[in-house]
Formats: sequence, structure tokens, C-alpha cells
Amino acid sequence: MKKLLFVCLAFSLCMPAFAQEQSSLEEQAAAAVAATAAEPEEDIAERNKMLYSLGFLLGDNLKKQLILDNEDDYKALSQGMRDSLLNKESQTELDSYKPQIIEKYQKDAETISQRHLQEQKEYLENFSKEKGVKVLDNGAMIKLSKKGKGRTAKADSRVTVNYEGKLIDGTKFDSSYDRNEPFTTKLTSVVPCWTKALQQMRPASKATVVCPAETAYGNRPVGVIPAGSTLIFTVELISIDD
Repeated sequence: MKKLLFVCLAFSLCMPAFAQEQSSLEEQAAAAVAATAAEPEEDIAERNKMLYSLGFLLGDNLKKQLILDNEDDYKALSQGMRDSLLNKESQTELDSYKPQIIEKYQKDAETISQRHLQEQKEYLENFSKEKGVKVLDNGAMIKLSKKGKGRTAKADSRVTVNYEGKLIDGTKFDSSYDRNEPFTTKLTSVVPCWTKALQQMRPASKATVVCPAETAYGNRPVGVIPAGSTLIFTVELISIDD
């Protein structure tokens, strides 16, 4: 429509009737500009919050791969990201720094892995000393908070449970409570930790089940669960179905 108006004005071909239409269109355009300018502040604020959240999640993921030691590290990294996102020229000769980047990733990965292992070890040692904790023969641990009644499950039983799973830092990775739907499974189809721990439970019982990595997913990552992770479950045994 702007092109049409421009042609009419350039060649002075606009008729009176069209002049009225032009005036109406200009009023509509002005109203549209005003509406854009008057976009509710809460919409802008929500967008900013969304983008901030995205940036936070990107940073959270990045810090799992890199070690940044001080404020200058953060500033240099964020400036590089900003320049890239704004399509600016790099302030460095990128190819010449690739070997150093690869080396940093490798060294930081090893350091982060060692820290992770130490944290897992300390958590397991501390939990094993808590009152009421039973350490099973495969290394899994269980602490009953409610005993329940009836028979215990067998290694091949089918059970129905409610549960919530977390990492030692409190990150929740799964929950039947959130889905509002109990989980039914055979104990031969779950991680070894569950196979052993649920044989210690009776219907209506509740427990904290701690699974060292070797009784869960070992050294392979699964979803948000990093490799080598200790898993912590709150489990309620609803029923033994066979």
C-alpha cells in the first residue's frame, strides 16, 4: 500500500476520492504505529524475562563444561558471545585460538568430572551414616520413613509406585507426582538399584532410595542426568500386583 501511495504522489494522479482513501489509510497507519509504541509494558517485561531465562539456561549448561575463575573470564566470554550474536567482526584471530579452546575444554572436563565424582562419594558416605539407612549388597541404600504392611516384592514382581527422582544438587529429573499418574513396572525392567530396594518395601510403605551410579545409569548420560550420577528417589509402594 505504501508503494501505491508513493506512485500516486509522484505522478500526481490521485483523484479526490482516492485522497480521502489516502487520508483514511494514513490515519490507520498512524494508529498502528501508536499501538506498537504503546505496547503494554508488561508484554515487554515478559519478553525480557523469557530472554533472561534463556540466557540463564545457556549459562547453566555452559558452566557444566567450562571452568570460569573470575569476573574477567565472564566478561571476556560474554563479550565474545555478544559480538557474535550482533554479527560483529571478531576481535581475535579465531583459528589461532582453536587449539587453546580445545585444550581448555579437555582440561576443564577432566576437572569437572573429578569434582563430580568427589561430590558423589561424599554424599554417599554421609547418607550411609544416617540413622535407619540400610546398605544393600549392590551398594544401593534405602531409608524407610513409613513401613507399610503385607508381603515384600520379589525380584520379578510387578509393582505400582509413586516416586520422585532428584540429583544430589536437588535437580528433579522425573516425577510420577507431577504427571498425576502412578508408575507400574516389573522389577526386572528398572535400574538394579530399584530392583533391590523395592524388595525391601511393603505396600503403603515410603522410602528414600539412593542409587550410586553403578546401580543406576553408570557412566552414560540420560536426559538431564549427567554421566556418573548418584540418583535419589522418594518412593511410595502402592501395591505389589503379582
